[in-house]
Amino acid sequence: MTKTATAAVLRGLHEDFTLEQVTLDDPRPDEVLVRIVASGVCGTDLGVAAGHIPFPLPGVLGHEGAGIVEEVGSAVTRVRPGDHVLLTFTSCGDCPNCTASHPAYCADFLHRNLLGGERADGSATIRQAGTDLHGHFFAQSSFATHVLADERGLTRVDPDADLSLLAPLGCGIQTGAGAVLNVLRPQPGSTLAIFGAGAVGLAAVMAAALSPATRIIVVDLAESRLELATQLGATDVINPSNVDPAEALRELTAGFGVTHALECTGNPGVLRTAIEALAPLGEVGVMGAPSPGTTVPVDVNFLLNGRRITGITEGDSNPPLFLPVLVDLVRQGRMPLDRLVTHYDFADINTAAQDARAAAVVKPVLRMPGQP
Repeated sequence: MTKTATAAVLRGLHEDFTLEQVTLDDPRPDEVLVRIVASGVCGTDLGVAAGHIPFPLPGVLGHEGAGIVEEVGSAVTRVRPGDHVLLTFTSCGDCPNCTASHPAYCADFLHRNLLGGERADGSATIRQAGTDLHGHFFAQSSFATHVLADERGLTRVDPDADLSLLAPLGCGIQTGAGAVLNVLRPQPGSTLAIFGAGAVGLAAVMAAALSPATRIIVVDLAESRLELATQLGATDVINPSNVDPAEALRELTAGFGVTHALECTGNPGVLRTAIEALAPLGEVGVMGAPSPGTTVPVDVNFLLNGRRITGITEGDSNPPLFLPVLVDLVRQGRMPLDRLVTHYDFADINTAAQDARAAAVVKPVLRMPGQP
């Protein structure tokens, strides 16, 4: 028996979302029907709407869902009806990277999560009046009251956990926090420069504040974001509209350079600045995603003394292990996620998207109808 849901459908590039009635398939053996309580709005969703990411339209986006399991497929063992869950990316589970506990680097990641708009076998999960809609975005499409999700993309949380606060952990927050805790892993005496103080960058700040890094430097053009970064644990901030960031970083590190850097903006010029700010043996993590085909010139000789450029997807998270850690940190007050989140009713999704584009809020979270 198919499930009727209300979804925010994006019918074309640069258009508004429209709330429409859709139908969902019955869960397949490895799928789960989830009633969505809340969903974060991520820059990736907005990137699709702007045409920067080639996802087929019309379709249903959203990939930071949180909700309650209503029905499970016959082979599902991780969750059962009534469980409260966070939704995140999916993976094949069988390739060398998945079996080595790096599912964010699944050999089939792009098709299963970002680009296909369909299940791995090419079938649709969402329909309208008998016509397929593109969906299955990060194996969820959580801009909807209900979703069909892959079992591998679900992580259980305590029933008393605040799903409307925790929803963004599924992508943006785990990306920034994981980049620090799973990939760069600062040591005592480390200096970390974070370029971009959006949700990903500020999540990295919060994680870095939990690490033994000695100096946490945040670079951004918005004074309000720099002030928030300081409140979250940044030791130094740089506004490129007031000072040359390369020169400021040299001064802050006595000319040595930073041991770690994170590029969260997707701006190739910013990435080049981050690379050139590295000390010998320094590492820059690249998370900002520019348009396909973007290149950055690098002097190869500059890399020969151990400098490294590392691409990072989803914070190299293994969600069933990493998301519960983040949930605990949030609930303990050690990762003040509430400082980033602004809630909107689902019906106000276009206002949330507009505010996110204008950088008026850090992390919009949509509350579904019937939520307090």
